[in-house]
Amino acid sequence: MRRTAEIGAGPWKQRLRPYQVEAGRAILASVLGRQGLSISIEIARQGGKNELSSQVEALLLASYADRQVDAIKCAPTFEPQGRISLRRLWSRLMEAGLASMSSIEAGHAIRVGRARQLFMSAEPEANVVGHTAQLLLEVDEAQDVDEAKFDRDFRPMAATTNATTVFYGTAWDDSTLLERTKQRHLELERRDGVRRHFEYDWQMVASYNPAYGRYVESERERLGERHPLFLTQYCLKPISGGGRLFSQGQLAQLAGSHGRQRAPAAGESYVAGLDLAGGADEDAHAQNSGSRDRDATVLTIARASCPDAAAMVQEPRLEIVEHYVWTGEPHDKLLPRLADLLREVWRVRRLAVDSTELGETIARLLTTVLGSQVVRPVRFTQESKSRLGYGLLAATNGGRLKLYAGDGSIEHRHCLRELELARAMYRANRTMNFFVDEADGHDDYLMSLALVVEAGSDAAPRTARGRVPSV
Repeated sequence: MRRTAEIGAGPWKQRLRPYQVEAGRAILASVLGRQGLSISIEIARQGGKNELSSQVEALLLASYADRQVDAIKCAPTFEPQGRISLRRLWSRLMEAGLASMSSIEAGHAIRVGRARQLFMSAEPEANVVGHTAQLLLEVDEAQDVDEAKFDRDFRPMAATTNATTVFYGTAWDDSTLLERTKQRHLELERRDGVRRHFEYDWQMVASYNPAYGRYVESERERLGERHPLFLTQYCLKPISGGGRLFSQGQLAQLAGSHGRQRAPAAGESYVAGLDLAGGADEDAHAQNSGSRDRDATVLTIARASCPDAAAMVQEPRLEIVEHYVWTGEPHDKLLPRLADLLREVWRVRRLAVDSTELGETIARLLTTVLGSQVVRPVRFTQESKSRLGYGLLAATNGGRLKLYAGDGSIEHRHCLRELELARAMYRANRTMNFFVDEADGHDDYLMSLALVVEAGSDAAPRTARGRVPSV
């Protein structure tokens, strides 16, 4: 029996844009023609790759409903990623009027007639061996799937039937399963002219959805066009696996022209970041499996002012006005000084404090003194460090973070040195680590600066002279 299926027509027409139809037709041609191609598809975040996948799946299940065949889709996790894909496919089948032929089996498979679509987890510990993908093998968010896991457990599923394999996702670094597959596909295309890689960045999506374009433009303004997340998720440009956290251009952006401030000024609003000596960094350099003690406690004070009413990014501008540094000071003796500076002198709106290990006690005591509405404890984990790093880069790129002008002080010199030496490492799960290599020194100023950005992220000033009173 000769199979035919047309994506972008009949009950499958809705929701698909021309670029989705183009990629979908390539998948169907490979499956129906038994070409057994390997295909990679990169679509900018929220550009419709999941919708494309669900409609391809629905079409194939309907076309092969009279045959006992399986299609398999794996994702970095089953909950929630695999489950979301299952629900989307089920909705498309109901919309196509196939309810009477369709059923859900064991919570992880959808059957239409005799054909099935299975959804599986690609987590390292997932037990998935023993299945065969006679129809199609899909890899969702392939940039987050471990390459060794895929090669060992999933790739053989398509071997016996030479099934078409499709890798979906967005760019990350040059070591991911998706990026390596993409480069292999591009090389094959150069040899035989058969297109195997399909790539649609945010501008392509925006050409069909202006509202999406406006959203991404605001993200570009907020993050900066060189921010790792903007480059990878929207421009589909891979980043290098590691290197300097700040470029020379970004360091120039951080340089401010305002003077250092020894005391608060009337009518201004302040936030603070506190990095404590003796706290352990749970996410140190990849080659350092243990934790390390920091030499100094650094308190960074920033003046927070509202953006102009017309600004695309309505987040405070942060101007660093003061650094306090203590070396070898016991926490119990330091606490009264910190409490006085934060509550009585600067009257900070928000304090973000390193609450990792030994810092937890100081964070708790400062909360008692300043109040829970002021103190934001930050325990350093892989996820929280990543959030701080991305926030620091976004504030820098957006011109919303400025250091006081050079005053010849040791604090200014040490802060600049740490910023120049700071390194970044990017992981396959789109998280990052940032640090100063132990061989180069410490990262107390760097972490305190990241914490002050966290403190200022939602601490709206009471007043802002010459500007609107809220952000």
